[in-house]
Amino acid sequence: MADVSNGTIEFSVNQGEPTRVPPADETEKGLYYLSNLDQNIAVIIRTIYFFKSESKGNEDAVEVVKNGLSKILVYHYPLAGRLTISSEGKLIVDCTGEGAVFVEAEANCRLEEMGDITKPDPITLGKLVYEIPGAQNLLEIPLVVIQVTKFKCGGFSIGMSMNHCMLDGIAAMEFVNGWGEVARGLPLKIPPFIDRSILKARNPPMIEFSHHEFDEIEDISNTSKLYEEEEMLYKSFLFDPDKLGQLKEQATEDGVLSKCTTFEVLAGFVWRARCQALNLLPEQQTKFLFAVDGRPRFIPPLPEGYAGNGIVLTNSIATAGELVEKPLSFAVGLIQQAVKLATDSYMRSAIDYFELTRARPSLAGTVLLTTWSKLPFHTIDFGWGEPISSGPVALPEKPVLLFLPHQKDKKNINMLLGLPASAMNTFEELMQI
Repeated sequence: MADVSNGTIEFSVNQGEPTRVPPADETEKGLYYLSNLDQNIAVIIRTIYFFKSESKGNEDAVEVVKNGLSKILVYHYPLAGRLTISSEGKLIVDCTGEGAVFVEAEANCRLEEMGDITKPDPITLGKLVYEIPGAQNLLEIPLVVIQVTKFKCGGFSIGMSMNHCMLDGIAAMEFVNGWGEVARGLPLKIPPFIDRSILKARNPPMIEFSHHEFDEIEDISNTSKLYEEEEMLYKSFLFDPDKLGQLKEQATEDGVLSKCTTFEVLAGFVWRARCQALNLLPEQQTKFLFAVDGRPRFIPPLPEGYAGNGIVLTNSIATAGELVEKPLSFAVGLIQQAVKLATDSYMRSAIDYFELTRARPSLAGTVLLTTWSKLPFHTIDFGWGEPISSGPVALPEKPVLLFLPHQKDKKNINMLLGLPASAMNTFEELMQI
């Protein structure tokens, strides 16, 4: 059978001309404030959602998705504006109401000929998300770009490119779920809470913690050379409840920790394995950076439907020697401490720290973990049922690790990362538990 995945036919997508989809009703105009938690993660995140229904084809898909988009933008009107720089030199949105960029496209194959669509692949999946030609910087890229691609089998995909400064993972999932609801003529389950000024810095700002997430770490192991000279390999590893249970036993067997969560044990295990795989020198410092959902941790908690970034970065720093030589409980314990660090006062201190320093977290000597494993991808429905697959097109940066929900079994976690080829071989061996 002709198959894109084994190269017998070349996968091609015919993209139409981009148009704008403005909000269906008149919306507020003017400048819209972005908080300090939004400022630091202005990267483009590309995600893709595949749909296929046994009972209906894709003839109406473009119209339904497009109409739904114009309706959801009435609620999320800042997404219909454009990014600009405020008088203070920060990112801010000019609510122009010009709308999202929308592209209709057709693929030259059936969905089942695509091979493994659950695995991020910038070459193949990248064709399903429209890129703005000639954009020189973030200000020239629209806040939301949507491509609907029809496949020959009656299935279709929605490729979405969005600036992370607008919505974090939780808010983005509420946006896409809500978009599906209004596309089906239903009321919004969670209307967005739009006012981000509740996360304004204090006046005067108060830095009450040392914020090591901004520390610049020296690469004494010369790993950057590996990254430059070798091919980057991207692989995903599946952790089912059995494997996760084994890891938890391993992390608690020496009695140092009485218990640990799935997130903590997996993060500690992967941090340690990555140090071994990259052959880091024992005295090499390594930073583990990850986002914690601040919504329930702020006092008072952020309102339901908070449409912005409610996540705060927390971190652990240790030497590679300590991580590798000590039992797993050591790495997992460090992750637990970092999770506990994310209190209301720590998060407000981080907001104030940015106000005074405008510092960006450094990714030198760092692993950055993003967790999507709890995000409700499976509830998205535009009228064709839940997605048969959904996830990122690619990893945004080299040192990024991603925990994704498994498509079929929500108790399983897919862990995805990229490493230079020689390190990936060692890492794969270390994953055999």
